[in-house]
Amino acid sequence: MFKRFRSLLRVLTRRRNFEEGMSEELRFHIEQWTDDLVRSGMSRAKAARLIRMELGNLDNIKADCREAFGVHLFDELRRQLSYAARLLRKAPGFTATALLTLAVCFGANLTIFAVIDSVLLRPLPFPEPDRLMTIFNTYPKAGVERDGSSLTNYYERRGHIPAFTSLAIYRYGTEIVGETGSTERQQTMRVSPDFFPTLGLGPAIGRTFTDEETTYQTDDVAILSDTFWRQRYNADPNVIGRHIRVNSVPRTVIGVLPPDFRFLSSDTRVFLPLASRPEDRTPLQRHSGGNVTQMIARLKPGATVAQAQSQIDTQNASLEVDDPQAKMIAYAGFRSVVVSFHADHVAAIRPTLLLLQAGAIALLLIGVVNLVNLLLVRASSRVKELAVRQALGASRGYVVSEVVVETTLLTLVGGLLGLAIGAGGIRLLGALGADRLPLGGRIAFDARLALVALVAAIILGIVFAVPIAWFNLRRHLGNALQSESRGGTSGRAAQILRHSFIVSQIALAFVLLAGAGLLGLSLQRAMAVSPGFQSDHILTGQILLPWADYPNAARLTFIESLIDKIGHRPGVLSAGVVNNVPFSGNSGKSAATVMGHVLRPGESPRGHYSYGVAGDYFRAMGFSLRAGRFLTADDSRRSARVCVVDEDFARYYWPKASAVGQRLWEGSEAGKDAEAFTVVGVVGGVKQAGLTEDEAQGAIYYPYPFRIGDSVFVAVRTSLPPESFALTLQQVVRQIDPDIPVNDLRAMETRIADSLVARRSPALLAGLFSAIALLLTAVGTYGVLSYAVAQRRREIGLRMALGAQPGQIRGQFFSLSLRLLAGGVVLGVIGAWLTGRAMRAVLFHVPAFNWAILSGAVLVMGFVSLIACLLPSQRAARISPMETLAEE
Repeated sequence: MFKRFRSLLRVLTRRRNFEEGMSEELRFHIEQWTDDLVRSGMSRAKAARLIRMELGNLDNIKADCREAFGVHLFDELRRQLSYAARLLRKAPGFTATALLTLAVCFGANLTIFAVIDSVLLRPLPFPEPDRLMTIFNTYPKAGVERDGSSLTNYYERRGHIPAFTSLAIYRYGTEIVGETGSTERQQTMRVSPDFFPTLGLGPAIGRTFTDEETTYQTDDVAILSDTFWRQRYNADPNVIGRHIRVNSVPRTVIGVLPPDFRFLSSDTRVFLPLASRPEDRTPLQRHSGGNVTQMIARLKPGATVAQAQSQIDTQNASLEVDDPQAKMIAYAGFRSVVVSFHADHVAAIRPTLLLLQAGAIALLLIGVVNLVNLLLVRASSRVKELAVRQALGASRGYVVSEVVVETTLLTLVGGLLGLAIGAGGIRLLGALGADRLPLGGRIAFDARLALVALVAAIILGIVFAVPIAWFNLRRHLGNALQSESRGGTSGRAAQILRHSFIVSQIALAFVLLAGAGLLGLSLQRAMAVSPGFQSDHILTGQILLPWADYPNAARLTFIESLIDKIGHRPGVLSAGVVNNVPFSGNSGKSAATVMGHVLRPGESPRGHYSYGVAGDYFRAMGFSLRAGRFLTADDSRRSARVCVVDEDFARYYWPKASAVGQRLWEGSEAGKDAEAFTVVGVVGGVKQAGLTEDEAQGAIYYPYPFRIGDSVFVAVRTSLPPESFALTLQQVVRQIDPDIPVNDLRAMETRIADSLVARRSPALLAGLFSAIALLLTAVGTYGVLSYAVAQRRREIGLRMALGAQPGQIRGQFFSLSLRLLAGGVVLGVIGAWLTGRAMRAVLFHVPAFNWAILSGAVLVMGFVSLIACLLPSQRAARISPMETLAEE
């Protein structure tokens, strides 16, 4: 079979040589046969005549040869393609409408599918990625649905979970990289020694980390990404052993990763060992993950997630026996969860992407229904032509093959145009922020996408051909030959089919319109939520202070100098510093113990947002003061322990008393009285993770010296546009230390807008899909009713000649449009209700069945449908009886 295929391929690629060789071989055989007959005594003319009689038509012989090689099938396909192209050229209006519809529908689906494919479908770029798992801790009763794993978890589980071949932990971060005077802030990751073996990929040059390099005294090594190696070291193959400064500490380069290595959505340039001290690995630190340290593991071949989960649960239960925090942790509902690494990374965005793909498919269905209707109308006008061809001997298979070729040619060309629109749509998604989605950096237009479009176009062409072929073959030849001359109407079954398609179009468009309305209303309500502070005219930026250069005292000196210098700049109203600003993407929580608060049975310490602030942070951010006072710069210089809480925190712990003067300890246990913080003020609640954050988590603000972190955010309120102060802020920081850059410089309003990208983009795309769906519905309704008017032209003329009024004719078609609209709206309401229920996970304070949205959808659909019906109705009412009878 393979030899036959190879022979056929050789013939097709060298067709001219094949034809010339076949003709030459025939001439040779005829000449040899002629010579043989002449030698036997026959004259040459008589021999030639005898040979012609024996062989018959030479073209038939060539045709038999082509059939033997299978070439005739391709010849027939080429002929049918040529015929289909001529038919499409003869109907430019229909062809242009069909191609535009297909291009838009294909383009919309390819655009969304590119995201679905990159984010949800494509496996992670690691060997056997389906065996990669992530393990995280959850404390639901404490308000912490997801927390990271701790160092203690890692060392207790490493090598003790039989279902795993390896297990590793990692932390994201940023570090100051480079020599003095040429430093940059780069994304880094601190990883355990088994991180790369767990992923199944190691350095292309050099080696990975070892267990001996996981202490603070021996962690002076680094592994570089391929991109960083090429940019910083010009792809020097002898880079191993060279030094790179990270946070002012020299580190030895021990490895370079492969060019295609990318860990999830990060753009990490430098990998460092995750170092720790023995006291960081004790049972007391077992629940100190803080959503910072993450854990991954690789399943053994044949092991299941259920087995791994059971083994983790068993180990946790055995460790809780001697855990002094066991009772408190049990009250918090603690559990470690094992889930697929890929699925967990994209879990938050999965419902939104599937919703968008469903919308794009609904748009495609509307386009398909529209085109099938138009193709049926077109087939109705060719009934007599096809009947004549069948009467002259055309087989049913031949008629079907012509339909399949024509529809497939149409969908293939439409698919090619859709590829161009899809490529543009992918660029549009990039502008809308799709690259900030999990794994969004992989979204691209590639050969895989083009192949999907090609296969989908062929399948769609065959789908289109089914109802058209059925329509062409179902009619009796005699009736078909007479139908056009009689001017009768089409069969009832064909009318019902076309009207059903119109109802389906209206229903699908209604569902899309209602869904877009729900998403738009959800976005509007999310944008209307107050973040809890005055977000205008605030510039924020992140500063990393290396511990090697900035121990605690130097860190406080730097911050005081920074706030003082910023405060003297023109246009600055106030400035402050905080560990973490709202909408930064970091929403870790920690516990606090309130003096006098007795935990009820089953109640656990709650997780709260905790911050260290300095300067005039509260006024810079525009916080509202509910009671007491703000923290001031003097609070950072005093030894007295004071703090500010927000109203959510105060309401939870002191619902009937004033929070000012109350005392609390940082952490899950009460300490000494001297270590307690006194509440001196209550501020309004602030949205930390996002505007749609519903749970009142509560927040505590400590003076910065009591809550020192690796990095700080500076917040500056200006009287000028905040972006215009960015360069000034950079200059101020460089004046204090030339090696300290400011990163993530953004206005607070920009941070808030970026936090809504997962809601804004679906709402915009759904609105666009709805507009296209309305247009397609209008075109489909207009086309079918226009054809109905043209088909019943003689009937209408006769009725008007017998006394029917134009208003009656207009009313008849208007009544038909109302019936179609009513059927579509009824089905659409049911579909919209089901869609709303499916969308509940992505809606914000919007019910699945919203009467205002449904009423608006009914009005819009009614307006579009009635406008599409108006022109055909008017044309029917203006038909002249005399002209119609004269045509007959």
